[in-house]
Amino acid sequence: MTDPDERERLERLDARIKALKEKDAPSPHMDNHYSQAQLAWRMVIELVAGLGIGFGMGYGLDLLFGTLPVFLVLFTLLGLAAGIKTMMRSAEEIQRRSMAEAAEDDDTSDTGEEKRKNNGE
Repeated sequence: MTDPDERERLERLDARIKALKEKDAPSPHMDNHYSQAQLAWRMVIELVAGLGIGFGMGYGLDLLFGTLPVFLVLFTLLGLAAGIKTMMRSAEEIQRRSMAEAAEDDDTSDTGEEKRKNNGE
């Protein structure tokens, strides 16, 4: 068996190790959620991709048919519309996800309060 002083030292050492591990542990919030900057970049990339694809298609068709500004302008505007539509769909998806998480958080806090009420606390 171990000496009581040695046992106490081991318990203190164990507590210090646990405290240091908890300090260095990543926060679970950042693991599961995108930061606002990442979401903003996603939307910007979707808009620019729509513009680029529309521009490329319009320029290619203008070179093919010999009508330089017509298809370029038309498909660039269509690409802009497609990029905005994709951006709005992404924003809607993000909003739905955040509302679901908020509702889930409310449900978990409500069940805790209900349990306390039922237990007479």
